[in-house]
Amino acid sequence: MNLPPHLSVRDSHLFIGEHDTVALAEEFGTPLFVTDEERVRARFREYREALEGHYDRVRVLYAAKANGNLALLRVLASEGAGADVFSPGELELALRAGMDPDRLLFNGSSKSREDLALAAGHGVRVSLDSLDELRALDAVAGTLGKTTEVAFRVNPALEIPTHPKIATGLASSKFGIPHAEVKEAYAAVLACEHVRPVGLHCHIGSQILALEPFVEAARVMIRLAGEVADLGARLEFVDLGGGLGIPYRRGDESAPSPREYADAVMPVFVAGVEALGIHPALWVEPGRSIVADSTVLLTRVNSTKAAHRRFINVDAGFNHLIRPAMYDAYHEVVVANRADATPVGPATVAGPICESGDILASDRPLPDVGEGDLVAVLDAGAYGFSMSSQYNSRPRGAEVLVRGDDRAPMRRAETLEDLVLAQATPPWL
Repeated sequence: MNLPPHLSVRDSHLFIGEHDTVALAEEFGTPLFVTDEERVRARFREYREALEGHYDRVRVLYAAKANGNLALLRVLASEGAGADVFSPGELELALRAGMDPDRLLFNGSSKSREDLALAAGHGVRVSLDSLDELRALDAVAGTLGKTTEVAFRVNPALEIPTHPKIATGLASSKFGIPHAEVKEAYAAVLACEHVRPVGLHCHIGSQILALEPFVEAARVMIRLAGEVADLGARLEFVDLGGGLGIPYRRGDESAPSPREYADAVMPVFVAGVEALGIHPALWVEPGRSIVADSTVLLTRVNSTKAAHRRFINVDAGFNHLIRPAMYDAYHEVVVANRADATPVGPATVAGPICESGDILASDRPLPDVGEGDLVAVLDAGAYGFSMSSQYNSRPRGAEVLVRGDDRAPMRRAETLEDLVLAQATPPWL
């Protein structure tokens, strides 16, 4: 079994850090997300140290959409992280976590004037996605008596080897200003009274396992930085986005490390800015590769069934982890209370949702499993709880953080009462 370093098997049980997952499930119930704090810190430091080994002005912004739990944001804030935020909610969470507004970037392809006012009011930089958005922000910032610093999000029109739903740098993507139009956009922003251009921004996609797309994106951004500098704009930062993947199929695929990423991308960036005679900060926005493997989703077996295949029916479904249903994504599964047992044949782990697509893992070699056993779904820290729902009116489970010998909830399990807290009954009913 090929496990990440913070997971281990002891006395037939799966451990995360120093904690027996079986004991955690008994204490906090299931479904249950369990996250190793030290793993999150280690992954963040890998990025920072690898990038700083090449350049003296580096800023790592965590992609908050991957996992916006307030406790995790506090962990990352304590490491000096900023955040790429995509909504008023993510902005609020980042500020509550203690992140400096100067280390935040408000991103997104469809921001309302209320969104823009929130960012401008807090002094948060905005990544502009269109000229319409530029004009709206100039008006909003003027009303507030503010001057807002901005970057333009560039669409580099790169073909990326990843799932099409998470390839954000394609020419056909909804994100960003076409790279051929960025010079025109910068000319427009220089004429604005309440917006000051300070950066260039791109993001080419997610779960990318090759380095060349990132290198090519860096080349595109350096070329555009030169064009923008020719207009007289002073670039304070270039943001290359995130997107580095992880090896969900641990036996069959590998992913570049932050060190390998830095060794491939940074020479292109450093040589480029030196040739241009500029010295902007380099920003990156990793998310998945910081938090994904830090977390396991623990789910209890309700029943088994032998039909056209062997089904293991558990209490977590795509309401907890939608990636397999949405992207045909692969997650390793382990029978946590019998982690070293010999497989007896293929089995499919299915959830309780009234949808045929509610499958967490298909045809995996697993041991005999029965009611009450515990299944661990690995690599659930990114786009797990953050994409979860109450579909079928099912409350979501708890989240627990472990560190050394310590363990504590970072989100309580929802109750049936939580399903109706925000609902109201019209007076005529």
